[in-house]
Parts: sequence; C-alpha cells; structure tokens
Amino acid sequence: MSIDEEALAEAFELRRPRLRAVATRMLGSSAEADDVLQDAWLKLALADTDAIENLDAWLTTVVSRLSLDVLRSARVVKTDRWAVEPWEVSVSAAGPEADPAAIVAGNERVAVALLTVLDLLSPTERLAFVLHDVFGQPFDEIAEIVGRSPAATRQLVSRARRRVRANDVAPRTDGPRSREVVAAWLRAVQDGDLAGLLSLLDERAVLTADYGSSTVRLDGAAEIAASATGAARLAAHSVPVLIGRRPGVAAVLHGRVVSLMAFELDAAGRIVGLEVLADPLRLAAIDLAG
Repeated sequence: MSIDEEALAEAFELRRPRLRAVATRMLGSSAEADDVLQDAWLKLALADTDAIENLDAWLTTVVSRLSLDVLRSARVVKTDRWAVEPWEVSVSAAGPEADPAAIVAGNERVAVALLTVLDLLSPTERLAFVLHDVFGQPFDEIAEIVGRSPAATRQLVSRARRRVRANDVAPRTDGPRSREVVAAWLRAVQDGDLAGLLSLLDERAVLTADYGSSTVRLDGAAEIAASATGAARLAAHSVPVLIGRRPGVAAVLHGRVVSLMAFELDAAGRIVGLEVLADPLRLAAIDLAG
C-alpha cells in the first residue's frame, strides 16, 4: 500500500486511540504507552509501505512487540506502582462480612488491582491475554507476534485467563487483614519460621526482585520461603507501608531505605505475589518521604 507521508500520518492518527489502549493495557503506564507509539510511528515512517498489506495488523504487531520489549526490560520503571505512603488502617474500614468486590467497586484501586493481577503473568502471557481477551485479536495473528503456533498461543491465553480469574476479586488492600498478613510475614522471616512462611504463601506464589544490575524470579511457596529465611536482618528493620496502594514494607538501614517489598494477596488473604525493589538508582528516584 503505497502512501504519501501526509496520508500516512493521518492513517496513523486514526489508529492511535486503539494502539494507545493496547500499549497502556500492556504497560500500565500512559507515559510508557506514548513512548511506544512514538517508536511505532518512527518505524512506520521508515518502513516500505508498499510491502504492508494490512496497516492495522502491521501497527498492532509493532506496538505489541515494542510493549513486550519494555515489559521484558529489567529497567522498566513504573513510578506510580512504587509510590510510598504511610499505612494508616481504619479499624472500622471493613468488617469481616464486607464484600471485597463491593469495597473496591467504583474506586481507582480497581485499576491498581487489575494491573497487579496482570503483573503476575509473564510478559508473553500478558500480551496474549490483552490482545485476545481485551481487544479480540485472533489467535493466529497473536501467534505471529509472540512467535508461537496458534495452538500454543491458545494455551497461553487459557493459562493467563485462569490466573487472572483466580485473582479477579480484589480484597481491600490497606485493611486490617492485609496488615495482619504483612506483620505475620515479618515475624516469620525474623524467626526463620519456614512453616509460618509457607502457611502465608499460596503454593503458586511468584516473587520478582529488581536489584538494578540483576533481576531474580522465584516460583512457588517453597522456593520463596526458603529464600526469605535468610532475610531476618532486613525484616527486623522493616516497617509496613503502602506501595502504590498495595500492602508492603520498607527496609531501612542506617537511615536509608534499601528495599521495598509489595504484597499481592488473594481474596482469602494468602500471598500470591511479592515484588521487591532493591535497585539504588530506582529507589533514589522515588519519593520516600512518607
């Protein structure tokens, strides 16, 4: 499809809202989505448009792959997800019979909960799930983007869908139950209580950690609990905080925050995800005054 520069720009702008929606759902950040769209436009401007048979499919593929690259990067920074604030629990905030879904309905925390659930997926799972279940992209087109067969892509989406549905009812993240779980976690880590840690963790829990120069992923309760028993000193110097409205702890040594850990809990209060930030450069860029 041969097309002049002005017409190409118009065609891109017509598709911008949908492309931006795809990138935003993937990355959880409108700023990062805009960066991806800028890169996609540059690629389009330099492309041989005569070789592009379907501009919609071509742009969706480019935006999806650029978003996937960002997700896979160890340097991804989502400042909003690491916004730290004091954790002040209201005793009357939610009684034991309160419906978690009703508590968060209509609240901006729903968006945070969804992003947190999506973050439990691998980048490829997240891309496949967003493209198919949110934007209705056919499996064969997604397969080309992720480099898998249509059958494997269908399984990828099915697995992602099960994980999302398993966590689709978000409990109140700053309520008393969450505070109890975090306190129990810190006690168990300090005491080296492996059984206590295992009782708090879902068996399929995932921990991801960013140390700046490297990243670590631990899969399963046993692996996470075994690793946590060696962090007694950090736990002894940790205080409960809210991190992007998620329950979490900040470890403070010699007056300096050396790590943040955010918890993801299911509706029953079990830990299904842990996200650790210990990169000094990223920590320095986050407002920790609270």
